[in-house]
Amino acid sequence: MSHFATGVVIVTAMAGDRPVGLTCQSFTALSLDPPMILFCPARTSTSWPVLAACGRLCVNILSADQHEISNGFARSGADKFAGVAWTPLSNGAPALERAAAHIGASIAEVHDGGDHHIVTCHVESLRAGEGGAPLLYYRSEYRHLRPQD
Repeated sequence: MSHFATGVVIVTAMAGDRPVGLTCQSFTALSLDPPMILFCPARTSTSWPVLAACGRLCVNILSADQHEISNGFARSGADKFAGVAWTPLSNGAPALERAAAHIGASIAEVHDGGDHHIVTCHVESLRAGEGGAPLLYYRSEYRHLRPQD
């Protein structure tokens, strides 16, 4: 599956007064009417149960220069938000600065997906960020779009 290029997102929420989040590369649009998205966190994720309990999320589509933030949110046990600037969306979830886009969403359903969960969400808001080109992941490495000649 590493031969399929994907974008990289960080899914965030507020657990009480504490921001939480995780990196995910299994993300896609699901439906235009009604607007829905889906992402697939690993069953082994320690952050997912906390996010799931929040219900309202922000999917931050990362910009090409945000690979270090992606790595930070992929680790367990660390303060993932240390040094990361963010502002709350209207639903309260953290929108990371410089992300290519922010999607405010609420969890609709969670399904079994083998070693992952399949999480469907209703889109509540969309906002293009300042980040420009997206961060890509291909063959176990971060990649960037190259302008066409």
